[in-house]
Amino acid sequence: MSNDRHVPVMLQRCLDMLAPALEERPGAVVVDCTLGLGGHSEALLRRFPEARLIALDRDKEALRLSGERLAPYGERATLVHAVYDELPEVLDRLGVPRVDGVLFDLGVSSMQLDEADRGFAYAQDAPLDMRMDQTTGMSAAEVLNTYPAGELVRILRAYGEEKQAKRIVSALVREREKEPFSNSARLVELIRDSLPQAAKRTGGNPAKRTFQALRIEVNGELTVLERAIPAAVKALAVRGRIAVLSYHSLEDRLVKQVFAAGAANTAPPGLPVVPERYQPRLRLLTRGAELPTEEEVAENRRAAPARLRGAERIREDETS
Repeated sequence: MSNDRHVPVMLQRCLDMLAPALEERPGAVVVDCTLGLGGHSEALLRRFPEARLIALDRDKEALRLSGERLAPYGERATLVHAVYDELPEVLDRLGVPRVDGVLFDLGVSSMQLDEADRGFAYAQDAPLDMRMDQTTGMSAAEVLNTYPAGELVRILRAYGEEKQAKRIVSALVREREKEPFSNSARLVELIRDSLPQAAKRTGGNPAKRTFQALRIEVNGELTVLERAIPAAVKALAVRGRIAVLSYHSLEDRLVKQVFAAGAANTAPPGLPVVPERYQPRLRLLTRGAELPTEEEVAENRRAAPARLRGAERIREDETS
């Protein structure tokens, strides 16, 4: 399998961020919550020869391909078919109470974008599927053909930040009555036709926002992420570190909120000494979100929208 089709985003920066938690500890456990084609995972195993890796993916094809790639690392790599909000159950099953590092790369795997028949990409015609785990759930076509208009408008606005949601949806509802949607080319054409001229001139492919919104809805991405990030923070040992790569403002905002809450002092105002239980549990490792370098974006256009945030666990929860 050629690995040149997937360059992991901000790879060096992610490794450097996790290094202090993984270098010094023999048998440190690091979790790659978004295995994909295994680029980040392979780099973690190579850079930290003492570390054990647990890697999750909901896509069986990704697990198969990355399994081949990581086979040389033998017992050091444990690959699990799971959605990343299932991390607590996975760790429980493997008998791992605490981990030293966690990495999330929330982009759609390049494999899913490159395989035409998955329907993630708007640049080529394909069945409108978009499920990361094709064994379960509703496809994008089912969402388009069955959701009420008001719900579709909400999804396009909330998940795609699409200002023209109403125009697109009213055209869509009109068209689906004539014939249900099944392929991406027809949807792309409909979006192009429904947008005013000015909206077509800015921001790349006009279908991009709608496709993002559908993908998030089909895979329940934000709901899953809302559970996954706090669960990952909770699983960290003291001095353990977490790094999260987001690709749109909705994901980044969610990560920012969880990290900010963990890094906040929660004491009522006016206490002369702040008791332990009110002290921050996290220390932020990034000022705001870090962006990829210009050189990286030139080499790998998929890195352009990436935002990286990191945090270190500095004390236990009172309850845990």
